[in-house]
Amino acid sequence: MTVPNIVTDPFLNSVLDVSTLTRDQCLALFNLAETYPLANSGAPPPPSRESQQNSIKQHKLLNAYISQLRGLNREAILQVRQAKQATAEARQEVDRLHLQLQNLYYEQRHLRAEITACETYDHKYRQLPLIAVEEFLRQHPEHEGNDENALMVARINQEYTEREALEQVRQGLLKKKQGLIADNKKRREDLANLDRDLEKFIDVSTWLIPTAPPYMANLDFMKLILIFLIKAAKPIQKLFEKDQ
Repeated sequence: MTVPNIVTDPFLNSVLDVSTLTRDQCLALFNLAETYPLANSGAPPPPSRESQQNSIKQHKLLNAYISQLRGLNREAILQVRQAKQATAEARQEVDRLHLQLQNLYYEQRHLRAEITACETYDHKYRQLPLIAVEEFLRQHPEHEGNDENALMVARINQEYTEREALEQVRQGLLKKKQGLIADNKKRREDLANLDRDLEKFIDVSTWLIPTAPPYMANLDFMKLILIFLIKAAKPIQKLFEKDQ
């Protein structure tokens, strides 16, 4: 394969053409110099006027080719610099795009991990003691055509409503319990007061029996005991009435 077949760039082909012309011109000058015979002293004879003009013409043509080669060389250097700059800019753009692609891959992996975590997350609503779907649809047939998410939301709302009602019942029972506790406390206080009254009565009785006259020992003292018992029985009667 020849060089022109390998090189396809027009600028490089022009450089090769000028180089070929310069080489041919140099060979022509060498051939022209060999045509001059040498004298016995070793010095060449003076060339003729026509030969001098031909030699000057060939030198001018060679200088023109060399100048053209120098211009092409400078242009090639500038093109190489431009190519290096363009290559560096393209490399920076490729690096930027590669970094952006890596960021997208990282974001993709992060989003997939988040999606997996959300799909496998043990939600609290799954631990709720909800009624079965069949029982819920039997109680609420208006949700028959709902999808799974809407049906779950409806079941949670129904559970919330029932728990609110149970909480209200619990609060009512708690208030009733507090009222019963207060009543029991008051009854205990009444019983304690009754015990104190009975103790006082027993103390008075033990003092009055020995000092009472014989004719009052049986009648008046028994009346006093009955009056006290009637007064003491009233709080006890009230307590039984409250229990009923």
